[in-house]
Amino acid sequence: MTAPAHPAPAAPIRVPAGTTAGAAVREAGLPSRGEPGAIVVVRDGEGKLRDLSWTPDADVDVIPVAADTEDGRSVIRHSAAHVLAQAVQELFPQAKLGIGPPITDGFYYDFDVPEAFTPEDLEKLEKRMQKIVKDGQLFSRRVYESKDQARAELANEPYKLELVDDKSGDADIMEVAPPGSNEDLTAYDNLNPRTRERVWGDLCRGPHIPTTKYIPAFKLTRSSAAYWRGDQNNASLQRIYGTAWESQEALDRHLELLEEAQRRDHRKLGVELDLFSFPDELGSGLPVFHPKGGIIRRELEDYSRRKHEQAGYEFVNTPHITKEQLYITSGHLEWYADGMFPPMHIDAEFDEDGTLRKPGQDYYLKPMNCPMHHLIYRSRGRSYRELPLRLFEFGSVYRYEKSGVVHGLTRVRGMTQDDAHIYTTREQMRDELASLLRFVLDLLADYGLDDFYLELSTRNPDKSVGSDEMWEEATETLRQVAEESGLQLVPDPGGAAFYGPKISVQVKDALGRSWQMSTIQLDFNMPDRFELEYTAADGSRQRPVLIHRALFGSIERFFGVLTEHYAGAFPVWLAPVQVVGIPVADAHLQYLEDVAAELKSRGVRVGVDSSDDRMAKKIVNHTNQKVPFMLLAGDRDAEAGAVSFRFADRTQINGVPRGQAVETIVKWIADRENAAPTAELVKVDGG
Repeated sequence: MTAPAHPAPAAPIRVPAGTTAGAAVREAGLPSRGEPGAIVVVRDGEGKLRDLSWTPDADVDVIPVAADTEDGRSVIRHSAAHVLAQAVQELFPQAKLGIGPPITDGFYYDFDVPEAFTPEDLEKLEKRMQKIVKDGQLFSRRVYESKDQARAELANEPYKLELVDDKSGDADIMEVAPPGSNEDLTAYDNLNPRTRERVWGDLCRGPHIPTTKYIPAFKLTRSSAAYWRGDQNNASLQRIYGTAWESQEALDRHLELLEEAQRRDHRKLGVELDLFSFPDELGSGLPVFHPKGGIIRRELEDYSRRKHEQAGYEFVNTPHITKEQLYITSGHLEWYADGMFPPMHIDAEFDEDGTLRKPGQDYYLKPMNCPMHHLIYRSRGRSYRELPLRLFEFGSVYRYEKSGVVHGLTRVRGMTQDDAHIYTTREQMRDELASLLRFVLDLLADYGLDDFYLELSTRNPDKSVGSDEMWEEATETLRQVAEESGLQLVPDPGGAAFYGPKISVQVKDALGRSWQMSTIQLDFNMPDRFELEYTAADGSRQRPVLIHRALFGSIERFFGVLTEHYAGAFPVWLAPVQVVGIPVADAHLQYLEDVAAELKSRGVRVGVDSSDDRMAKKIVNHTNQKVPFMLLAGDRDAEAGAVSFRFADRTQINGVPRGQAVETIVKWIADRENAAPTAELVKVDGG
């Protein structure tokens, strides 16, 4: 297991009072432009990023931030977003500005324009951006004297005016400071480098790079519809996405990664490999798994079940709908209603004249399994001797995801969670968490995912229940367990559920992309809400501590991630078709049928290709279908009682005795090898 690599922090430098940060950077001999390690901003003693033009009132030590760090790239990308917005308003003067933040690996900017952007528009905009970058326009910070001054200047920018007057604290972090902050309201102007005249400007907190020439490499990638501040009830906008990097080499690597990601897109592979689909008749975010996908899913689930049994979990099942009172008790209707499907009002009874005899009630599709598991715990008295009690369910849940965020299998509306709830004493809590984290990491590694780091999501004071003391104890306990794992721990302030903090296991796939997988949540609140108890050794009634845990997150999401991680070439133990026999001619069909029958008797998923295609075409077809073992047989093989192994990488092992071939395949599956078989990896005598 490894943590994500980050460059070592730069050594601090001193910025004397009255001197710009940029001058101090140059005095220290640090690179200022033209190479990936160029310093683009600095971080002050309070952790705030500052422009290189910043001049402190007193001597201060700062940390130089290089272009090839995450913070450095973020500043470059936000500056590129400004260049994009300038280009848009120069080519489309009627465009009104939304927001333009940096995002993972890139940036976007939202615009209110009469018509959607076309691919040809993006080409023109990119050329215009290249000219702006080449001009070397200066980014210059300016403080508004008052909100009235800002309103007057932004009178023709309605979305910017809304941000100026924002009272919710929900403004984009790169635009204006949240309410209550003592930060100035600022704009960034793009200045002509020769005349210092203002060419363009934008409401913005910053920071920015010194000049547009500090954007070494960028590309616009696509456009799409968007909504102002992500709310479908707000104005419909057009969003342009782009990416920017510290060097052309870094951009080229990223674009290659994007191309590979497109080839691995699980939605595309799901169709090509006949694994799953999303019928329009069912509705958005509701997948169906085809027979081949069903095999993979079953193998995923069955192996997980075996490991849970070995770890002392007990299996339960719960219904898909429930009366609303359950989610009133749990608090989900108060805190999570937006993520739930609307209720079904049923069970009302009427007299013949239409008079209501018995009122109906609201039922909800369940968005999570935990409240029902609490009812199982509460169904009878519990003793401390039963704890920790580990309840486990592959439970179907339904969440009303907005249509704009539904995405293949990774963001669905109907999903199956591998959900566990562990009820423990306070004394057992810490050891149980440590054991549970190890169980999670080991099981993910069994599926071929072993590049981890952890994220600690802490309390959002405005969206939480329970005492400060409970939250502090729960958070600190999770922090200690996470740190003792030896993995990198990344903070996620305010990201906890309303009832308790959580550790999220973040996994890197074969392309280095991070995915949130397992979550472990520590909850002191739900046992109170459901009045859960156990009888302690001294006869007293005590509250258990509750641990929520989803290992895959959901089967659907995990399936999608694995599909992309393996590019559809699933490990042999998961592959829907593990072996296919390919005869050189029809005369060799029966021989391969006999070999296939032997493999089937050993539990191997095998078929023989009896189509009219030539052997070379059959090999291509089954290679494209990601079949890991292909067995070829001609006259020489049949006479010798042998087969030839053919692999997806086009390597081959000829003349493998039939019995040895069967044993090799069976052992490869039994060992649950996650690597794709090749002639180099598959060792056979004489091979």
